[in-house]
Amino acid sequence: MPVIAETFATCDPVWSDLREEAVRMAAAEPALASFVHATILNHERLEEALSYHLAQKLGNDDMGAMQVRQVFDQAFAGAPQIGEDVRADLSAIFERDPAVNSYVEPFLFFKGFHALQSYRIMHWLWLKGRKAMALHFQSRISEVFGLDVHPAARVGRGVMIDHGTG
Repeated sequence: MPVIAETFATCDPVWSDLREEAVRMAAAEPALASFVHATILNHERLEEALSYHLAQKLGNDDMGAMQVRQVFDQAFAGAPQIGEDVRADLSAIFERDPAVNSYVEPFLFFKGFHALQSYRIMHWLWLKGRKAMALHFQSRISEVFGLDVHPAARVGRGVMIDHGTG
């Protein structure tokens, strides 16, 4: 696995930096180490880590985390542009928010970022004609992150949503 991670690091500087920051966070905060490992360090690609992380947040009794993750993985595989948009959004937060010192902070903790990335999946579902699933996620995103965007809405890349509450 380290060889694969090193290979991706050479062509994906955002993922490489995020992983390095995660290693430092896990060392500095041992109580968060298992969370950081499960969410970031156990994955080879940013899309895999994000799919896992968002599924943990959006899964519920109606649709479990594993089912949510399968849908998110389908979207990332079916639309590689989503991964590029994720990286642009992380970079925008890092560059524009003076309170942010790393990629790992918004990736793990910012619900505006989580809502936007979940919306990207929801929009892909809408475009694929899976409107019921898209509306399901719209509802869950609103409940979990306090942000409501219609699945048909078109949102660009390099977007920063600060907080997103209300």
